[in-house]
Amino acid sequence: MTKILVAGASGYLGKHILEELENWGISSIALVRSVQKLDGIRPETTEVVEAEVTKPETLRGICEGVDVVISTVGITRQQDGLTYNEVDFQANMNLLTEAKSAGVRKFIYISVINGKRMRHLKMVDAKERFADELVASGLEYTIIRPNGFYSDLKELLPMAKNGKVYLFGHGEYKLNPIHGADLAEVCVRAIAQKEREIIVGGPDILTQNEIVELALRACNKPINIGHVPDWIRVLILKVVQRLLPGHYAGPLEFFLTFIAMDHIATRYGTRRLQDFFNEEVHKH
Repeated sequence: MTKILVAGASGYLGKHILEELENWGISSIALVRSVQKLDGIRPETTEVVEAEVTKPETLRGICEGVDVVISTVGITRQQDGLTYNEVDFQANMNLLTEAKSAGVRKFIYISVINGKRMRHLKMVDAKERFADELVASGLEYTIIRPNGFYSDLKELLPMAKNGKVYLFGHGEYKLNPIHGADLAEVCVRAIAQKEREIIVGGPDILTQNEIVELALRACNKPINIGHVPDWIRVLILKVVQRLLPGHYAGPLEFFLTFIAMDHIATRYGTRRLQDFFNEEVHKH
């Protein structure tokens, strides 16, 4: 029977992947730092294992009997003083080493869209260096490069509730963000697919202005968008890179770089951003 190891299983995407594997009736091992972080999500077909991916000695034998590893491991919000090199690169290398020694068939890695264009950023460089190692590993692999997540865009809603949202620049850069549940479907389908790289986003390609309009509409507010000159974004980015310590600078420099380019991926999924915003507003 196929068995899948999901690393980073207690994270946003990891939980969706566990649920999708359960939907497919596929046995899985949820690799987590703490069982409590799974928030009660323990499907009957899932074995939960506690380990620290940054500490290779805790991973010994973790891949025995595993057919495919799916890794969502990476720093989203800096904690514990760990660096991108320690988590996004080395922790995934620790998993890859275990996978190879156990004879795992395939390794699926969740990276970031436009990684090659943003490799000058520390976070993205760590991901790209691991992707390079995975390609050279000799294992069958798929690198999945998702567009922005709906869950990140809900940060717009507090501003929208106040009646006005500000954007850097003209707001016409495009992206097609994706819901975590739709992305989880892509990850699980990749188990049996041969594609080595999948660049994927949600069903709707939207400008930043259009995304803000959806947020304002969800909050029953008139369309009121402020546009801050882009030179201010550039100035803030330079200040962040020069003056802030790495654990603060990393997420900010990624955000300030990401918003200044188009991110258009293959469209996938059925969950719409407007519905997501509506649901989030009604939760609070």
